[in-house]
Amino acid sequence: MTPESVQALLTERLDATAVEVTGDGHHFYARIASPRFEGLGLLARHRLVKDSVKPELDSGELHALSLEKTLTPAEWAAL
Repeated sequence: MTPESVQALLTERLDATAVEVTGDGHHFYARIASPRFEGLGLLARHRLVKDSVKPELDSGELHALSLEKTLTPAEWAAL
Protein backbone atom coordinates (compact mmCIF):
# COMPACT_ATOMS: atom_id res chain seq x y z
CA MET A 1 0.00 0.00 0.00
CA THR A 2 1.02 3.59 -0.48
CA PRO A 3 0.41 6.54 1.83
CA GLU A 4 -2.11 7.80 -0.73
CA SER A 5 -4.08 4.54 -0.73
CA VAL A 6 -4.17 4.46 3.08
CA GLN A 7 -5.29 8.09 3.07
CA ALA A 8 -8.09 7.27 0.63
CA LEU A 9 -9.28 4.33 2.76
CA LEU A 10 -9.34 6.41 5.93
CA THR A 11 -11.04 9.35 4.24
CA GLU A 12 -13.80 7.18 2.79
CA ARG A 13 -14.42 4.87 5.73
CA LEU A 14 -14.32 7.51 8.45
CA ASP A 15 -16.01 10.36 6.55
CA ALA A 16 -12.82 12.26 7.36
CA THR A 17 -12.50 15.95 6.68
CA ALA A 18 -8.69 15.83 6.83
CA VAL A 19 -6.21 12.97 6.63
CA GLU A 20 -2.42 13.08 6.52
CA VAL A 21 -0.54 9.80 6.04
CA THR A 22 3.19 9.18 5.84
CA GLY A 23 5.05 5.90 5.72
CA ASP A 24 7.42 3.58 3.97
CA GLY A 25 5.02 1.01 2.52
CA HIS A 26 5.06 -1.17 5.63
CA HIS A 27 4.50 1.17 8.56
CA PHE A 28 2.22 4.17 8.21
CA TYR A 29 1.55 7.15 10.48
CA ALA A 30 -1.78 8.97 10.32
CA ARG A 31 -3.35 12.21 11.52
CA ILE A 32 -7.12 12.18 11.03
CA ALA A 33 -9.99 14.60 11.57
CA SER A 34 -13.47 13.13 11.46
CA PRO A 35 -16.87 14.17 12.77
CA ARG A 36 -17.32 10.53 13.79
CA PHE A 37 -14.87 11.18 16.66
CA GLU A 38 -17.30 13.63 18.34
CA GLY A 39 -18.01 12.52 21.90
CA LEU A 40 -15.48 9.66 21.82
CA GLY A 41 -12.45 9.28 24.04
CA LEU A 42 -8.99 8.56 22.66
CA LEU A 43 -9.23 4.76 22.90
CA ALA A 44 -12.64 4.70 21.23
CA ARG A 45 -11.33 6.92 18.42
CA HIS A 46 -8.36 4.62 17.87
CA ARG A 47 -10.59 1.55 17.95
CA LEU A 48 -12.87 3.13 15.34
CA VAL A 49 -9.90 3.76 13.03
CA LYS A 50 -8.41 0.28 13.49
CA ASP A 51 -11.82 -1.33 12.91
CA SER A 52 -12.19 0.67 9.69
CA VAL A 53 -9.04 -0.90 8.21
CA LYS A 54 -9.39 -4.33 9.85
CA PRO A 55 -9.73 -6.21 6.53
CA GLU A 56 -6.46 -4.74 5.26
CA LEU A 57 -4.69 -5.40 8.58
CA ASP A 58 -5.99 -8.99 8.74
CA SER A 59 -4.91 -9.74 5.17
CA GLY A 60 -1.45 -8.25 5.70
CA GLU A 61 -2.00 -5.73 2.92
CA LEU A 62 -1.61 -3.05 5.60
CA HIS A 63 1.14 -4.08 7.98
CA ALA A 64 1.08 -1.33 10.63
CA LEU A 65 -0.78 1.90 11.23
CA SER A 66 0.23 4.27 14.03
CA LEU A 67 -2.23 7.00 14.93
CA GLU A 68 -0.52 10.27 15.72
CA LYS A 69 -3.70 12.34 16.06
CA THR A 70 -7.40 11.49 15.94
CA LEU A 71 -9.29 14.76 16.13
CA THR A 72 -12.72 16.20 15.52
CA PRO A 73 -12.87 18.81 12.75
CA ALA A 74 -13.07 21.57 15.41
CA GLU A 75 -9.99 20.21 17.20
CA TRP A 76 -8.14 20.05 13.87
CA ALA A 77 -9.05 23.65 13.06
CA ALA A 78 -7.69 24.76 16.43
CA LEU A 79 -4.23 23.36 15.69
